[in-house]
Amino acid sequence: MTDQTQPTDDLGWSLKLGLAEAMVPLIGRLHRDHGVTATVHGRSLVGKSVVDLIKAHRFARRVDDVELSLEGSLELLQVLCRLPLSPAVVDLARLAGAGTTDEGAVRELLAPLAAGDPGTGRRDVVLYGFGRIGRLLARILVEQGQDPWGLRLRAVVVRRGGANDLVKRASLLRRDSVHGAFAGTITVDEEHDRIVANGTTIQVIYSDDPASVDYTVHGIHDALVIDNTGRWRDAEGLSQHLRSAGVGRVLLTAPGKGSVKNVVHGLNQDALGESDRIASAASCTTNAIAPVLKVVNDRYGIVRGHVETVHSFTNDQNLIDNFHKGDRRGRSAVLNMVLTETGAAKAVAKALPELEGKLTGNSIRVPTPDVSLAVLHLTLRESVEKADLNEYLRQVSLDSPWQDQIDYTDSPEVVSTDFIGTRKTGVVDALATITAGDSVVLYVWYDNERGYCEQVLRVARTFQGLDRPVFPPVASGLAAQTGGSGSYWT
Repeated sequence: MTDQTQPTDDLGWSLKLGLAEAMVPLIGRLHRDHGVTATVHGRSLVGKSVVDLIKAHRFARRVDDVELSLEGSLELLQVLCRLPLSPAVVDLARLAGAGTTDEGAVRELLAPLAAGDPGTGRRDVVLYGFGRIGRLLARILVEQGQDPWGLRLRAVVVRRGGANDLVKRASLLRRDSVHGAFAGTITVDEEHDRIVANGTTIQVIYSDDPASVDYTVHGIHDALVIDNTGRWRDAEGLSQHLRSAGVGRVLLTAPGKGSVKNVVHGLNQDALGESDRIASAASCTTNAIAPVLKVVNDRYGIVRGHVETVHSFTNDQNLIDNFHKGDRRGRSAVLNMVLTETGAAKAVAKALPELEGKLTGNSIRVPTPDVSLAVLHLTLRESVEKADLNEYLRQVSLDSPWQDQIDYTDSPEVVSTDFIGTRKTGVVDALATITAGDSVVLYVWYDNERGYCEQVLRVARTFQGLDRPVFPPVASGLAAQTGGSGSYWT
């Protein structure tokens, strides 16, 4: 006779699945109808699978020492769906941690969000260029779905590559050797030069002149052009975009030169003013290391340092030996470690002026397609123990204004491929940390494609005035110690 008794663990998992399944439509409704992003300690729940929701609630134990109750989160989401809310980030874990679980308390806390009609804040985005960064930006923008208070991808601009150009570009968006298959459906409208991805219509515009595109004929107005070609890096070159009808601002996905502001979100996004029309999101390496350097400098003081990046090869390099205008970069990227220069150390000072002249840097390009590693050799103002430094960085990663930028791992088994798809800008490898008095070596992993693109879009939202308040606010303890801001985007 078959034993019909179901193990207790199976029953518990089934209950969790049921609760998470009930949460999915509520999270989606809040996002679509109100522009409200539900999170758990900064981790967005929008568009996540039921298993991802369970994992996010389990993650809460790293902050609160206990797993966040799915049942409690479901009740909170039901309450939120009954409230007249305007766009915001609402953290379910912090609501629960503050004892704010009944409807009256939630209404009182979120009263600032109940005033007026949330309206629509969607702003048009054009991707100028559709390479590694352009396609990944497109994926992320499409992932965010029909957000009434977000960035809306309207078009990409490219040079025509041949008769099957549109089909080939759609295929590159659909399949990626590093990041896997596109999560959804893609169709091609060759008659109108359009790609439709998960219901988002992307107009493909063929042009080689950034100053002569009329975006208004496609219904695009006051758009943010994200230039990911790297062809122009100064204000004069990038200002060509502003001469095209329908363009409001330009954001560069490479270090800006001259007067162009280099913005690392989480550090100096407040430098963007209403009158600014051109900005840069700096480089992937600058975004990876600057937040870590910021929090270390604020707590311990950095006297001097050297940054060595072990960086995956890029399209700029050759598959086999061939001419290249740069030193060493003409040698085969897939066969060699290539020692080259990096401007990241100097670029950090543009976001962190207090480190001006204190850092040097170099880079070694290696035969991997994605994920890089920054090694930070630092001399501090004071001695520090490894355990104390790691615990500080762990707390920063879990509950601080730099929660979007800094992550932390203490696994003894992680390797570079484990960080593909990481949405945080840099991940501190705690077991690799070395301290000797006032000398410190930190190892920071980063997905130089996905993590960087997340930062680019954070800057883009700030540039377009789409930042949202966070409720409840980020804990003030670490912010007070490090001088950070109390608001962030997830």
